Amino acid sequence: MKATFPSVRQLVVGVQFLFVAFGSTVLVPLLTGLDPATALFSAGIGTLLFHLVTRGQVPIFLGSSFAFIVPIQLAAAQWGWGGVMTSIAGIAVVYFVAAALVRLRGVELIQKFFPPVVIGPVIMLIGLSLSGTAVEMASSDWLLAFVALVTAIVVMMCGKGLLRLLPILAAIVAGYVLALCLGRVDLSPVAAAPWLALPSNLAHPVAPMLSWEPFLYMMPVAFAVVVEHIGDVYTISNVAGVNFSRTPGLHRTMAGDGLACLSAALLGGPPVTTYSEVTGAVQLTKVTNPLVIRVAAVTALLFSVVGKLSGVLQSIPTGVLGGVMLLLFGTITTVGLQNLVYHRVDFSQTRNIVIAGGVLTTGVGEAMLSIGSFSLKGVGLAALVGLTLNLVLPRPKKEPVAKQKGDSESARD
Repeated sequence: MKATFPSVRQLVVGVQFLFVAFGSTVLVPLLTGLDPATALFSAGIGTLLFHLVTRGQVPIFLGSSFAFIVPIQLAAAQWGWGGVMTSIAGIAVVYFVAAALVRLRGVELIQKFFPPVVIGPVIMLIGLSLSGTAVEMASSDWLLAFVALVTAIVVMMCGKGLLRLLPILAAIVAGYVLALCLGRVDLSPVAAAPWLALPSNLAHPVAPMLSWEPFLYMMPVAFAVVVEHIGDVYTISNVAGVNFSRTPGLHRTMAGDGLACLSAALLGGPPVTTYSEVTGAVQLTKVTNPLVIRVAAVTALLFSVVGKLSGVLQSIPTGVLGGVMLLLFGTITTVGLQNLVYHRVDFSQTRNIVIAGGVLTTGVGEAMLSIGSFSLKGVGLAALVGLTLNLVLPRPKKEPVAKQKGDSESARD
């Protein structure tokens, strides 16, 4: 990767790209109890590590993954933040194993184990499992939630240019401004925050928990995110007109994502994933130079040490976040449904009904698998159920091969 310096235009576009990713990147830590400044820092470092592994060739930005919101919440309740960091390290191992399999056997092996009939319902569960939390948070202040929700919808439906890619950021800003006008914002975190400060997880590191239980906890969900990673790489390949799955190769992009997740675990941030929002910005601006993405990554690092910004993010009212979540997690659910429709999953086949039904009932019903002190439930257990059913259930003799989408949507998750 050559050391080159960006032009003024590339600097401006790079900062814009960060704003496209900003809302989603800070929303995940705000919902899980992690530090938003650390999330920005780990996103910036993770993106730079990804570009290092991929030889600076792929214009992809890595931000906080929505797929792991519920697993992070459950892991924190069960093992504390040390356990969460260990769980995120387990996600990195899944990426490394997937990268090795793709290198040795090709991407078809992963698609065989995780076909659309498994991935679609798992993505749906990510949204459904958070719907109750979204309603609960919105109910804390329905006025703020309504304004944030309407703003996000209007920006998504009517926004032009880059504005259309900023629904979460626009909704948070609109809700926050209204809350300020109504006197419903506690500004004490802003007043107490210094102008410059290291992210809290860097200033006060959390030691990972040395135990195999949290290490294995998030792995089932990670396999589903790996499949979505493949779709994102195909998408950016179409946008840039370069086959990145061949050069530098899917094994390198997966390894880069894995290294970024490992760095997030060490830094105390949430797991990261490829951001389709930024890919949309790349397509809109026609700026496909990966150097611009690295500008966005460096900008994220700079923002992460602005203590006042962290204070503002922590002062966002719960109702505003709830309004954003109402739309966001509903959208994630429909992405899973869209995945099933696009791949033309045939639900006239009993096998597909059993697999999808098993995934959904296991997740929505909050089934739990316990082995000693280790327990698995929610999206993780549902993904494991889908994988198992897909492997053990017999296939129809003349079952058509499922069409694999090259440019599937990401969950961020």
